[in-house]
Amino acid sequence: MNSCYTYIVRCRDGSFYTGWTKDLEARLETHNQGRGAKYTRSRGPVRLVYYKAFETKPEAMSYEYALKKLSRKEKELLVSSFADYQLQGRSFS
Repeated sequence: MNSCYTYIVRCRDGSFYTGWTKDLEARLETHNQGRGAKYTRSRGPVRLVYYKAFETKPEAMSYEYALKKLSRKEKELLVSSFADYQLQGRSFS
């Protein structure tokens, strides 16, 4: 059972924020209420542009760390390919 997610949101200013959570929907709501990460508080609302599900917290956190090391261009490519994949009715989960 997938219980942890690594995600990327696009902030109002176009920047990306990467994080992990056990409840993706609740976390997005928290970000958009201005109670999320310090980075997103002044950059809301945010929009989910990428996520991947994992079975364990360490897996999600490890992937979050790897994503945070990507360049903006690499993140743009990842987000774009995710959107294309979703439009085709497939899922990364």
